Amino acid sequence: MDAAFWHNKWAQKDIAFHELQPNPLLVRWLETLPVQPGDRIFVPLCGKSRDIAWLLSKGYRVAGAELSPLAIEALFDELALTPTVTAAGKLTRFSATNLDIFVGDILDLSPSQLGEVDALYDRAALVALPEAMRDQYARQLVKLTDRASQLVICFEYDQQQLAGPPFAINHDELARLYHQDYDITSLQIKEVAGGLKGTCAALEHVWLLSAHRA
Repeated sequence: MDAAFWHNKWAQKDIAFHELQPNPLLVRWLETLPVQPGDRIFVPLCGKSRDIAWLLSKGYRVAGAELSPLAIEALFDELALTPTVTAAGKLTRFSATNLDIFVGDILDLSPSQLGEVDALYDRAALVALPEAMRDQYARQLVKLTDRASQLVICFEYDQQQLAGPPFAINHDELARLYHQDYDITSLQIKEVAGGLKGTCAALEHVWLLSAHRA
């Protein structure tokens, strides 16, 4: 899987992963993150997620990273915002009041470009990555956010029944990626209504990652 896979998804509008409403698990569990209105939340591989509009409506500042410029152009259109577009190294920064989205490869984003982050919300990023790409992604998030707390939503299912994405991420995989930096707490497990892509039974699992205390 490479960048062309996701560019094609957006070009073909094959975006079944896009939710039309704020994710109810974010709405339910955001309060577990150590943030308050005015703080800045980073949303990796954000697409045009409606979660961004919801976070902004609650008074948070939002930063995001996304590979597809089509997704971010659609995001700003749906938010009725006209972005200021500037270069940010190898990426392009789309900015408006309380909102900064970096378009390009998230691995090319630097902490100085991103700026300070108070927490991280990962609903569709980690589960979008095949196993070979996850270690580098996880290390990048730790570096970019200085171990900011994470709210992570994963799917758990029999990977043999569905090739992914989204890929199955269980506790062992999450711990493998993040145990050096975070305490990992299970918050909620719920069945995916109708199964994942209508194909196989699956669970949606919400995790809180809190940086180890010094």
